[in-house]
Amino acid sequence: MTNPAIKRIVTNVVKSSQDKREYRGLELSNDIRVLLIHDPTTDKSSAALDVHTGSLADPKDIPGLAHFCEHMLFLGTKKYPKENEYNQFLSEHAGSSNAFTSGENTNYYFDVSNEHLEGALNRFAQFFLCPLFDASCKDREVNAVESEHEKNLMNDAWRLFQLEKSTGNPEHRFSSFGTGNKFTLETRPAEMGIDVRQELLKFHSANYSSNLMALCVLGRESLDELTDMVVKLFAEVENKRVPVHEYTDHPFQEEHLKQIYKVVPIKDIRNLYVTFPIPDLQKYYKSNPGHYLGHLIGHEGPGSLLSELKCKGWVNTLVGGQKEGAKGFMFFIINVDLTEEGLVHVEDIILHMFQYIAKLRTEGPQEWVFQECKDLNAMAFRFKDKERPRGYTSKMAGLLHYYPIEEALAAEYLLEEFRADLIEMVLQKLTPATVRVAVVSKSFEGQTDRSEKWYGTQYKQEAINPDVIQKWLDADLNGKFKLPVKNEFIPTNFEIFPLENDTAAFPCLIKDTAMSKVWFKQDDKFFLPKACLNFEFFSPFAYVDPLHCNMAYLYLELLKDSLNEYAYAAELAGLNYDLQNTIYGMYLSVKGYNDKQHIILKKIMEKMVTFEIDDKRFEIIKEAYMRSLNNFRAEQPHQHAMYYLRLLMTEVAWTKEELKEALEDVTLVRLKAFIPQLLSRLHIEALLHGNITKQTSLSMIKMVEDILIEHAHTKPLLPSQLTRYREVQLPDRGWFVYQQRNEVHNNCGIEIYYQTDMQNTHENMLLELFCQIISEPCFNTLRTKEQLGYIVFSGPRRANGIQGLRFIIQSEKPPSYLESRVEAFIKTMEKHIEEMTEEAFQKHVQALAIRRLDKPKKLSAECAKHWSEIISQQYNFDRDNIEVAHLKTLTKGDIIHFCKELLAVDGSRRHKVSVHVLSRDMDPSISHSHVNTNLIPGPVVEHAPHLNDVNLSPAPPLPQPSIIEDMTIFKRSLPLFPLAKPHFSCMAAKL
Repeated sequence: MTNPAIKRIVTNVVKSSQDKREYRGLELSNDIRVLLIHDPTTDKSSAALDVHTGSLADPKDIPGLAHFCEHMLFLGTKKYPKENEYNQFLSEHAGSSNAFTSGENTNYYFDVSNEHLEGALNRFAQFFLCPLFDASCKDREVNAVESEHEKNLMNDAWRLFQLEKSTGNPEHRFSSFGTGNKFTLETRPAEMGIDVRQELLKFHSANYSSNLMALCVLGRESLDELTDMVVKLFAEVENKRVPVHEYTDHPFQEEHLKQIYKVVPIKDIRNLYVTFPIPDLQKYYKSNPGHYLGHLIGHEGPGSLLSELKCKGWVNTLVGGQKEGAKGFMFFIINVDLTEEGLVHVEDIILHMFQYIAKLRTEGPQEWVFQECKDLNAMAFRFKDKERPRGYTSKMAGLLHYYPIEEALAAEYLLEEFRADLIEMVLQKLTPATVRVAVVSKSFEGQTDRSEKWYGTQYKQEAINPDVIQKWLDADLNGKFKLPVKNEFIPTNFEIFPLENDTAAFPCLIKDTAMSKVWFKQDDKFFLPKACLNFEFFSPFAYVDPLHCNMAYLYLELLKDSLNEYAYAAELAGLNYDLQNTIYGMYLSVKGYNDKQHIILKKIMEKMVTFEIDDKRFEIIKEAYMRSLNNFRAEQPHQHAMYYLRLLMTEVAWTKEELKEALEDVTLVRLKAFIPQLLSRLHIEALLHGNITKQTSLSMIKMVEDILIEHAHTKPLLPSQLTRYREVQLPDRGWFVYQQRNEVHNNCGIEIYYQTDMQNTHENMLLELFCQIISEPCFNTLRTKEQLGYIVFSGPRRANGIQGLRFIIQSEKPPSYLESRVEAFIKTMEKHIEEMTEEAFQKHVQALAIRRLDKPKKLSAECAKHWSEIISQQYNFDRDNIEVAHLKTLTKGDIIHFCKELLAVDGSRRHKVSVHVLSRDMDPSISHSHVNTNLIPGPVVEHAPHLNDVNLSPAPPLPQPSIIEDMTIFKRSLPLFPLAKPHFSCMAAKL
């Protein structure tokens, strides 16, 4: 196959032995690197292109330009000028898309139904050939970037990320502000006489060169067909031979080291960040010295740095390892959270870190430790789960810049050579002479003297006292520190059990007693040596009031805390567990390699019934829980809106305030008395799914029951105690509004919920098909055209067997205005559907069918689907096939009727509730006392500025809403829906 557009073909791509897909690498004549993936079974096709340029390439005067360019490429190209052409095509063919900009990469990706790959790829390729950068789109889209920045403004992770950048060398590109905002992309350029559209064209022209591009395409087509498709579309991209920028200087030079930064956070968090500059280790990926050191310094087993710091009562968690910088420099970090006691022992904590590093220097690099890491990685590669196409292509396109195409799939897993010299070289860099320390705590409020430019983070910078540096330099060996022992959890038996004779397509009930109901499903799809064990322990004591809810939470947090040292080795060996309190009791899952699952399950159950609470850990974890309850105030406004709606609609739900108040009453004595009470009567519902036999499943359940009965004398619950919470039923033509304020963010959040009906096959498909039809127009109208905000979402809301349509928006505009725009949108959708051709309607039916029949790619995803059926007590395991068959019988008339009856302003069965979360500084005139006048959207629309002259569709006149002044009175005044009926055809037990 000789094609002048192809420079090199790579056929020997190293892949996992379990991977059935075929791979081919290409280097095109214009230097684009390509990975093609032929997967004859895929439901969705996908492609991603990663440009090896990002926000570090922004012009000095226009921070955020690379990110803005990424936004703009979606909004029209010369070949497809319509601004929503790409997204509309994907939406009509069960697809989706996204992109992200990092310091050195801009990554674009999509997925689409497998027969429409070529059409999607054609539209996608134009991003890199002939974008329009339309002026009116630019003026609007700058608001989306502003809204995205506004969302991050009060987020501690973003603030700390920027602070680290800002406190290095200001001349280094690393110090730049990558997101950009309206000031950097519109206001200031205008003042400086810079034409941003011209700058976008210039940036794209200068940086979007084919030699900086890597492409990954996955489809059902043969490798030859994929090759032809790619060559035809991407061989034309121009090669400007732009070199990849390499940074010879580290952003942290002598004057930025041996410094301590005291930082005030938004949330009440206490963290310590210890950072060392290190050289770029990327080229040593075959020996990965940073991974070796991260494995030891970040270890959580007995004798580890974390164990000793926890034992002192100073920290709860630790993360250690190498951190990406850019080409030419990296960082090594050790981050911990601090207890109240830890905050006053920061110097001692860092001394312990240097003692541990001294231990590693003394012991020298250990080949057996490297070998264990190598074996674990090789095992993870051999048995890795299949990825979802969209995430897979996005990741692979990014990796093609860093590894030879042959090694792209394996390079992040496979360690090859033990290099003691490199480990020692990195260890030499972890010294007090090059340390940077940041301490984050509310206790620094009022003691800072600097403010970071972009986020306004308050901080104080000080040189670390030379005496302290000397003390750290003199760090001696600490007898408490030991290297990890050999990991006993590494699986040795990878045998796949033969399928049992009566293997069913769906979970079967193999035990049904007063004590437990057990579902079993032997894996017949993935054939990997893995299993998922799920258990729900129902207890009426777990959520009876806020006090009991708090105690259930603390019991399980303390239990996990005491298991951490033991379970860490299992986690490293690919065996994870999760344990959390729920409104019905406790949820436990164990996932990963099945070989040693029974060992960890037994240990968890024994600990659950016998464990003694440590007084010191109780106080520390209770205090951390109180802070997390307080920190809810700083969550995003749209998350607050979702929270209040859940409180309004659910029969029983305790608020953060009620939990905080009751937490004061939780004492050690009370908690110790609560545990036997909680365990005294339980009902277990379980699903055991994977490479496991029915016999093993029954013996595991017997073990769980025996441990509970022997140690906690557990008895079964009465059937009448197995109740579920129900949903509030809104009256016909009712519209209720509940208002609150977010004290932290300067954005509003709104959730509008149209309650439609109980969940059943017909209602489910009407709602989902309506959501499919409006999804892309909603984004295009309310976000792209009207620019209401960065977060604009529409879709089904389902809870407690009831469902409805919801809109979620976060915006600087007032909720009453957002309310009117959503109503205007619904009205245009009614007309849109009435005028829709049968062909267009059937496209949506088909797109939804493809989405719904998209098969899970891995065991844990399939298991999660079955588990949600069990937890909702609907047991409709064949839901996708049953509902899609029904979907295909729906007509356009059904959807029009659904819209007119349940959603239109004059609909006879319209039930609507809106939650308005006002922003921190919003004029109180939009609050309770004036809410009635302000919620009549007529005049509000007239007062709103026409957004860049987008002609707004008129909002229908709305009735007066009922204002919810008191949540409890509101809920008491309304009836509850019955619970959804279980789907019983599969309930026949195979006992």
